[in-house]
Amino acid sequence: MNTFFKKLFFWFDNSFLEEKYASITSGKEIDWMRVVPFILLHLSCFFIFIVGFSWTAFTVCITLFAIRMFAITGFYHRYFSHKTFRTSRFVQLLFAMIGATAVQRGPLWWAAHHRGHHMHSDTPEDKHSPQEHGFFWSHMGWFLTKSNFVTNTKFVRELIRFPELRIIDRFDLLMPLALSISLFFVGYYLHQYEPQLNTNGFQLLIWGFSVSTVMLYHATFLVNSVAHQWGKKRYETKDTSRNNFIIAILTFGEGWHNNHHHYPGSARQGFYWWEIDLTYYALKFLAMIGVIWDIRTVSDNIRESKKIEHHQH
Repeated sequence: MNTFFKKLFFWFDNSFLEEKYASITSGKEIDWMRVVPFILLHLSCFFIFIVGFSWTAFTVCITLFAIRMFAITGFYHRYFSHKTFRTSRFVQLLFAMIGATAVQRGPLWWAAHHRGHHMHSDTPEDKHSPQEHGFFWSHMGWFLTKSNFVTNTKFVRELIRFPELRIIDRFDLLMPLALSISLFFVGYYLHQYEPQLNTNGFQLLIWGFSVSTVMLYHATFLVNSVAHQWGKKRYETKDTSRNNFIIAILTFGEGWHNNHHHYPGSARQGFYWWEIDLTYYALKFLAMIGVIWDIRTVSDNIRESKKIEHHQH
């Protein structure tokens, strides 16, 4: 029993596994302790056939998809990984917490891996290059390994000085757990007191957490897998990044991936007015109301440089 509780605690406190896996810097050994919950989360989506459908649950599902997608794209990616704008410590913490509910680990781990991806893009050191490791691996195999569990803190030195961010990373399961429990109790409350909304605890949990999170997962993962294989290449970059309109819509602008690899320092990834970038529009709104400031974008010079004469498909 003692071992069981110990293992349970390992699930919540990443520092144990960080120590255990610190020496494993390469290789593709799968960490089954994390694969099983990942698979179960996917399987739990089939409960929609038991809990049924309601417009309330569907609205919660889409709303949580949108809020968490923005937290990942706007903050985990464009803020924590690329420092494309500035904000207060409170807003930094708030979006780190919202981002953590997406079950894509903490902001330090996410940013460290993403910076590593840009340093080694489409080389053997790139943890999720479809060219080097295959499509399935780049889409969702890489983060389930022991070697990629550890946060390479040397990539995020300026972020690890915030103890609150280190706590979110260390206990990154707590935020998704808090969201799940909240959804269940909100659904339970609505079932009791707002019966006309036709929802309940389990329905809100499955739609609001399971379905929404799995949609969020695969939309995000498409940037690693599909956006390095299919789409248009506008710029000469050292990698195979592509601009993909469909992924840009699904991920609020992250599909303009060749643009992004051409100039990662821009908070705007749709470089032209016709390239829809919902994350950037939301960031502009936050800047307008004073929540963030000093947004960096691409200059005309950089935007027009290193173009390939004819876009390759």
